Amino acid sequence: MASRSSLSVRTLTIPLSFLLLVHSVHCFNLFGIRPVAFKKGDELKVKVKGLTSTKTQLPISYYSLPFCRPNKIQDDAENLGEILLGDRRDNSPYEAKMMEFQLCNIVCRIKLDEKGAKALKEKIEDDYMVHMTLDSLPLVRPIRIFEHESPFTYQLGFHMGLKGYYPEEKTEKYFIYNHLAFTIKYHVDTQSNSTRIVGFEVQPFSVKHEYKGAWKERNTRLSTCDPKWKTTVLNSDGPQEVEEGKEIIYTYNVDYQESDVDWSSRWDAYLATRDDQTHWFSILNGLESILVISGILAVIVWRIYRDIFNYNDLETQDRVQKETGWKLIHGDVFRPPCNSDLLCVHVGTGVQILGMILGTMFLAILGLLSPCNRGDLITTMLVLWIFTSLCAGYVSARLYKMFNGTDWMKIAIKTAFTFPTIIYIIFFILNALLWGQQSSAVVPSWAMLVLEFLWVGISAPLVFVGSYVGFKKEAIEKPVKINSLHRQIPRQSWYMNPISIVLIGGLLPFSTVFIELSFSLSATWLNQFYWFFGFHLLVFIILAVTCAEISIMLCYLQLCREDYRWWWRSYITSGSVALYLFLYSMAYFSKSLEMTKLVSVVLYIGYMLVASYAFFVLTGTIGFFACFWFTRVIYSSVKFD
Repeated sequence: MASRSSLSVRTLTIPLSFLLLVHSVHCFNLFGIRPVAFKKGDELKVKVKGLTSTKTQLPISYYSLPFCRPNKIQDDAENLGEILLGDRRDNSPYEAKMMEFQLCNIVCRIKLDEKGAKALKEKIEDDYMVHMTLDSLPLVRPIRIFEHESPFTYQLGFHMGLKGYYPEEKTEKYFIYNHLAFTIKYHVDTQSNSTRIVGFEVQPFSVKHEYKGAWKERNTRLSTCDPKWKTTVLNSDGPQEVEEGKEIIYTYNVDYQESDVDWSSRWDAYLATRDDQTHWFSILNGLESILVISGILAVIVWRIYRDIFNYNDLETQDRVQKETGWKLIHGDVFRPPCNSDLLCVHVGTGVQILGMILGTMFLAILGLLSPCNRGDLITTMLVLWIFTSLCAGYVSARLYKMFNGTDWMKIAIKTAFTFPTIIYIIFFILNALLWGQQSSAVVPSWAMLVLEFLWVGISAPLVFVGSYVGFKKEAIEKPVKINSLHRQIPRQSWYMNPISIVLIGGLLPFSTVFIELSFSLSATWLNQFYWFFGFHLLVFIILAVTCAEISIMLCYLQLCREDYRWWWRSYITSGSVALYLFLYSMAYFSKSLEMTKLVSVVLYIGYMLVASYAFFVLTGTIGFFACFWFTRVIYSSVKFD
């Protein structure tokens, strides 16, 4: 996207710049990632992370295909987050030594059989990409999207091959990238006299290698390589075709480039985006929405203040003929709703999700989480989820007691198991689908048992503790007395229909986040870099304020029409943002994704259902508390008989 100047964007950038610390994410964090200094000749360990495809969304193991293997395959120690993401690293046969240039090193020679050739063709057809790491940096391929003058964009990993169509023969041929030209960028710190790796790039080539004489493993002299040239392979008859009986020789170069980028800023180039203007315009759009709704709410507050003043004025009491509008239903507005237990459970769970999200964003913005290891993010979210279980139990029990509940154990059990059970069942089904497809992203059974232990053994007991403490507190006092008989609700206009209110309530808040949502979906499903938690936090605050304001506004209109059923309405109104999120994800699926397998479509829909449900619980809780505070304030300000 072309760069555009904007005075308003620059003005907004100044006071909010402290929230964008993530633009210079440092890999020095609480999880043990420390800078490693290298000396000339030190061994560098290139690791493989497997293969991914945006078409199938089914990661596979690197060594499930006919690639070169080391003498012994060793897995890296993984945390729970890495296992849940399928983010696993193995050692590789690619060897390098610091500051030692290597040209056309032979890795191995493989002769394809029918099964191996078929597997490679299928994966090339599905656009699978190879991923490697070096010193916790992912392997990237620098490419230019536009003309030669445009800056480089980093592609995460590289395609394992390409497909070509030959019209003369009316056939399709598949070629594999069997020669990798690695470029390792390093920075020399003059103060500490240490050398550190700050970049790991690759340019893949498909080369039909040739050699004369007997095969001598890595000592074989390839006639397609000229050691005088540092570029790549010369004298090749063409690319390496994938076909049964074909012989593939895997080779690689290692080049080194000194860089001015220091170690603490090495992720800046990976995370740099040319769409900063888009983020800022999204934030400005959200702020404009807040200003519009705030203006409407200001008018509503003024009307409420006038009504309360006139109603409470002793000198005008004789002129008050009767209660009207929202004042008329004061004896029913705090009547417990239908399915009050379910509402308590969802509100408590929403508080838990809110605490988890805010805690994760706070740690990420402070630099205590980094993209060096995505598993740390999931692990942190799990830990925060467990400890915020106390808040879930406390809030649900407090509401339950306000609704005249008497059995705190019942509400604690429902809070501890309702939401997690739904998520766990969906996750179990999706994991079974991955297992059926032999994907490397399958969560092993022992990890599933660990999740169950964290849930049943730690999170659930904390919910019970929170519920016990919350239930022992005094019940939340209602500002007015509840009538013994229900008041009849007048016939409502069509635009006050619950469906209309819900659809209207979710549309405006969604308009403040859909741009940021598109970046998140691209990072998740198109294998792109995105780690801008500063923008995420700003947009989340805008979303929360918008949900609260729109819920209060629609709740006031509902009460003015003498409809006192606001409990669930306030929750679902702001929670309907999740409906638009799911619909947008379906539109994104049809426009931006090219999934070729039914199981991939099921996986996408399943994961988006989980995300939408969690979003519904979160935004619904925000709207509920906003309306709860609003109704308590206005009804406690009026002196009813």
